[in-house]
Amino acid sequence: MDESSIAWDDGALVTIDQRLLPAELRELRITTVDQVIDAIQSLAIRGAPAIGVSGAFGVVIAALAATTDGVVDAEQVRAEAARIADARPTAVNLAWGVRRTLNRLPQGTQAMLDEALEMLAEDGRVNLAAATHAADLIQKLCGDRPLRLLTHCNTGRLATTAVGTAIGALRVLHQRGALAEVIVDETRPLLQGARLTAWEMAEAGIPHRLTIDSAAAWAMATEEVDAVIVGADRITADGSVANKIGTYMLALAARHHGIPFIVVAPESTRDISTPTGRDIVVEQRASAEVTGFGGVRTAPEGTETFNPAFDVTPPELVTAVVTEFGVLEAPGETRTAADAATHRVYRRPPGSSDGVDTLVPAVVSSKAETAVAVQVSAGHPDAGVEIAAIARGLYANGWMPGTAGNISVRQDNTAVITASGLSKGELTAADMVAVQVADSTPVERNGKRPSAETTIHTAVYRTRDSAAVVHVHPPHATTLSIAAASATPQTVRFSGYELIKGLGGIRPDAIDIPVFPNHADVPRIGEDIEKYLTEHPDAPPVLFIAGHGITAWGASLAQARDRAECLEAMCELAILTGHREISVGEK
Repeated sequence: MDESSIAWDDGALVTIDQRLLPAELRELRITTVDQVIDAIQSLAIRGAPAIGVSGAFGVVIAALAATTDGVVDAEQVRAEAARIADARPTAVNLAWGVRRTLNRLPQGTQAMLDEALEMLAEDGRVNLAAATHAADLIQKLCGDRPLRLLTHCNTGRLATTAVGTAIGALRVLHQRGALAEVIVDETRPLLQGARLTAWEMAEAGIPHRLTIDSAAAWAMATEEVDAVIVGADRITADGSVANKIGTYMLALAARHHGIPFIVVAPESTRDISTPTGRDIVVEQRASAEVTGFGGVRTAPEGTETFNPAFDVTPPELVTAVVTEFGVLEAPGETRTAADAATHRVYRRPPGSSDGVDTLVPAVVSSKAETAVAVQVSAGHPDAGVEIAAIARGLYANGWMPGTAGNISVRQDNTAVITASGLSKGELTAADMVAVQVADSTPVERNGKRPSAETTIHTAVYRTRDSAAVVHVHPPHATTLSIAAASATPQTVRFSGYELIKGLGGIRPDAIDIPVFPNHADVPRIGEDIEKYLTEHPDAPPVLFIAGHGITAWGASLAQARDRAECLEAMCELAILTGHREISVGEK
């Protein structure tokens, strides 16, 4: 199967049976939902990105089985999809992959298959981008010399579909001649490090040594480990990282020894709907995995066990989280131009203009750098690169389908905004237009027209001290906005959700979000928004346009995107539970 661990072949999901490695390399052919669930639960398929893509194909298998004479039983498919999503509760990618394919159910089975195939192709591109960013960061933090790195569990092509995340970064460093050695944790109790990572290291020709998990801290103390690099199964809104059990103790040891602790994961692993690490449900697995191995009992009969599959590393122990978009902002901190001088942040090197971001440290004083962030604020010289990267990610999530949606970044008295009529999935840094904040008139066209919703962006900039605006069309928020539509602005009240805190409301228990009419004359929408925001200085940094998506803003592009994600997650909960209040009338 070459470098890919997952394929689709004539109605079947084909993958590597990871339970048999390293003794035997065998393909597993899956044709039923029960087989998908068993493969995920038994760890024949494992790793957050891999189970996400496999879950997506599982929904396709469910749809094919529920089709009679060309008619799909939608309720049966939804029920089977729920079973697949519940197979492993901690890894957020599984539910993400299931949901993404299930969203295409109204368009039919072929559309669902096309979506799953796109996720498969997308995963390899995403992994390579994240791995390259992580390799760049590690070299900047640790120096331009052969490095000795320590990793845990398995994050390579077996855990993804190709390339890998943390192991992908190791492959990139090895190709650059910058890797002296990898120290591989065996990763108890199922030995994914010993069985799988050591196998992948040998396959790639990467020098490595295997060690028991409890020797990792001593390796940091005596073996000149330069950094720890791991993957993730879920990253919460506050930056907590759920990963294979044993990760937390590595982060503690890395902090004590003053070495970077780097997490590499796709953007899909970030779960903005889960506020903190305390809210993660940690899977407890069978006692037999601890009391013995390979059918041989190693503990007395009847021994009770504590066997969590994952642990959660708090954000203060994480040097950096790296995704395909680069190095994420430090959790819980807002970056503005005024703050920049007092925070350790990451910026792009002068002259960087390609679509794949290269990050270099603005301040690096030791190997124990923390609070690493991407600065995207007023005056950023590469706003177009940032906008294009974020747009491609939102397009992949289905939030900017085709040419819909737009993003802008403010630069003093102008704003850089996406051009009109372009696919957001193919956007580049050259596809931007600069406009005046004061009156929305273009000042730099590059032969293109600014997005039709430009007046919405500039209305926000004129009334709020924000550095970026994101306008997107997520499905649940758009659906709710249609239900709340009126001829005049009104509000939707959300109450009782922890996510309200992520939107900066005055009250932590309730928030009123305005809904604006979707006038055919878009500048009129901008006028409504400007009037409302002027009259309501305490309004939250998000709004609905009835049937036309949502707009969010913030002190950085990442913060604006995160707020849009937060609102969509809250709308999904509200629709599922019916727990919302609509207050009609201009507020």
